[in-house]
Amino acid sequence: MSINWQALVDLIGQHERFLITSHCRADCDAVGSEIGLALALEALGKHARIVNGDALPEHIAFMDPESRVGELGVTAPLETLRGYDAFVVVDTSAWGQLGPMADVLRSFPGQRIVIDHHVSSDDLQATVFRDDGAEATGRLILQLCEALHVDVTPEIAMPLFAAIATDTGWFRFSSVTADTFEALAKLTAAGAKPPQLFSLLFEQHSLARIHLRGRILSNVTPECGGRLMWTFVTQEDFDATGANRTDTEDAINSLLTVAGAEVAALFVELESDVTKVSLRSRSDFDVRAIADQFDGGGHRAAAGITYRGPRKEAQTAILDALRTGLG
Repeated sequence: MSINWQALVDLIGQHERFLITSHCRADCDAVGSEIGLALALEALGKHARIVNGDALPEHIAFMDPESRVGELGVTAPLETLRGYDAFVVVDTSAWGQLGPMADVLRSFPGQRIVIDHHVSSDDLQATVFRDDGAEATGRLILQLCEALHVDVTPEIAMPLFAAIATDTGWFRFSSVTADTFEALAKLTAAGAKPPQLFSLLFEQHSLARIHLRGRILSNVTPECGGRLMWTFVTQEDFDATGANRTDTEDAINSLLTVAGAEVAALFVELESDVTKVSLRSRSDFDVRAIADQFDGGGHRAAAGITYRGPRKEAQTAILDALRTGLG
């Protein structure tokens, strides 16, 4: 679904002070889109501030060399968020993903704007600019820059390239199209450095992350004749390795490297009664449909769930749904 960018250009022209946020446990698409948008607005002479509901994950902190991304209640006290006339949410339109920023948005009296590429959504009482055919919100921000006639500097190009590269699994997911590579070519010409980004993203892991990955892989269980691969991470795993929650990022994709695997599931024990579930598919199987059954969301090939219950309970319920779906 193409976006009417002129409508957003007009909205931006009507406002001067912009507050920007995204989902908790932000990934590169979220952070890259936030930074790219903030820099584009500032190029127009606007004021832009980024505040998320939690801290920037350590492994992608390199994307924010100027420490632009604030954390609500820590580097961004609630009382300092007044006086903005537009509130922009990027890379999500789900209340449950905003964490404590959801309450800030609910009480915000001004213009609300959503820029997103996900199908699943809530009513944030915002003007929504969505293209669920786009592989990443980062590409939408690039399109907005072009609509605004903002020159894409290296400082804008680097985070937007990272946004697209990571949300496509470094261009190996089915969401990649010719438009993806056209956007990447523009960003590279504008100053993005793919080899440097790849190294920063994938070649700077901590030893704790590697040890955690070993535990994740040792727990892999095949089902449905090898079509379904699933694994889990416990609090004990985090404690024993010294790894943190963000160290589970991208681990699920290793499960789909097994010959014959079509669907993968990763269950991460965040707390005794909260389980983060990641789902991936490399076939026609729609994992978003499974996520929707448990108030999750995402895309056909990549979806997620925050399950309010113990890990083993989550495994039982969600694996049953996956088995049924796979027949």
